[in-house]
Amino acid sequence: MAGENQNQNPKKAQAEDLNHVLLVRREKLAELQAAGKDPFQITKYDVTEHSMDIKNRYEEYEGKEVSIAGRMMFKRVMGKASFCNIQDKEGSIQVYVARDSIGEESYKDFKKMDIGDIVGVKGCAFTTKTGEISIHADSIILLSKSLQVLPEKFHGLTDTDMRYRQRYVDLIVNPEVKDTFIKRSRIISTIRRYLDGQGFMEVETPMLVNNAGGAAARPFITYFNALDEEEKLRISLELYLKRLIVGGLERVYEIGRVFRNEGVDTRHNPEFTLMELYQAYTDYHGMMDLTENLYRYVAQEVLGTTEIEYNGIRMDLGKPFERITMVDAVKKYSGVDFSKIHTLEEARAAAKEHHVEFEERHKKGDILNRFFEDFVEEHLVQPTFVMDHPIEISPLTKKKPENPEYVERFEFFMNGWEMANAYSELNDPIDQRERFAAQEEMLAQGDEEANHTDEDFINALMVGMPPTGGIGFGIDRMVMLLTDSAAIRDVLLFPTMKSLN
Repeated sequence: MAGENQNQNPKKAQAEDLNHVLLVRREKLAELQAAGKDPFQITKYDVTEHSMDIKNRYEEYEGKEVSIAGRMMFKRVMGKASFCNIQDKEGSIQVYVARDSIGEESYKDFKKMDIGDIVGVKGCAFTTKTGEISIHADSIILLSKSLQVLPEKFHGLTDTDMRYRQRYVDLIVNPEVKDTFIKRSRIISTIRRYLDGQGFMEVETPMLVNNAGGAAARPFITYFNALDEEEKLRISLELYLKRLIVGGLERVYEIGRVFRNEGVDTRHNPEFTLMELYQAYTDYHGMMDLTENLYRYVAQEVLGTTEIEYNGIRMDLGKPFERITMVDAVKKYSGVDFSKIHTLEEARAAAKEHHVEFEERHKKGDILNRFFEDFVEEHLVQPTFVMDHPIEISPLTKKKPENPEYVERFEFFMNGWEMANAYSELNDPIDQRERFAAQEEMLAQGDEEANHTDEDFINALMVGMPPTGGIGFGIDRMVMLLTDSAAIRDVLLFPTMKSLN
């Protein structure tokens, strides 16, 4: 009858099996503690090598004593001699455990160890008869008892939601995940190395701000009890970094988290990593050159090539990046030439004809941007700079002297994604106040993403800011492309998740 019940309800049977295993592990821990061998009382272990050190430079280690530590991922007991695999931060290595080498009592302890336990091993490096580089253990000690079962024991960690919630387990059982985050770390350190070599200074600016400006986004709002006032989490790094340019720090950058109270999808997480940099005495053309050189440098240093592949699509960072104006791009992919559209009524008529949605408050430049989003973005697969945006969507950017309806701004695209956004920075405080006033009007009309006037920033511009080029890079999207990761959550160690409570 018990067998029949299990067949009828396999999930219940599986849960009972799991509960039994967990109970056994607790009992093993209790036995160890009663015998004075509590692994949680151990405070340190002398690690001299890691698995891949030994494997990659075996000729240096053959026959020599090594000391490693890591998680036991496999164990096969065979009478007086056994094998196990130990996984550390670099990879895994096989360990040969013989009773005669480690002693009878230690061997009994070893046989009671479980998959997932963290152990320390001392012994000599050797090669087995099958040619596998291994360690012949002289001693093996339990450093931490795993009281939980790794998911592959039953069904593997394939559930995406669970992988994100329990990233610590994901990193243990899915080696490719660990590789992604190792590359992420290398990408960021390579960016820093490049910018430091170009004379940039890394700085830090506030995350908790009174006025969340510098981007079109809805902020998270909190309350500061000590000052009895509302505060916001920053949506951008821009306005504080520009203050530093005013202060005479001619080349500055920051890599940090920003927070935008918006939806979650494969390319958006409300908390993400942004890099912004500002360079005095250059313009948006200088920012294009910097972007092109930086992307090539990072790809070559981290991947060893300037040709990358994402979702089966090859992109070449080695060739000169295409440069095209927004007006020309819209004309190329929609057939609508905004250089011949001079009034708002003409823009609205073109939008209606081409089924481009817009709101009553939108001006000609807003409608041009809607055309760009609907007709152009998906085609920008190879590295492309889209230049000269309409002034209506660029409140912090210098006007083009020869055509003040447009500004000296570009967005960098790859794979149909916006990867960076850059300006010749607006340094005219009178013009900036007028732009902020237009933003305040948009706020009054219901645009929750419009900017508030920042009086202190205007005062900084009154003091005087030199001609400056600035850019913001989406670090997470860059990592996605360079690691061929399908979603932004795959490159964030702990992405934002809805509470299970």
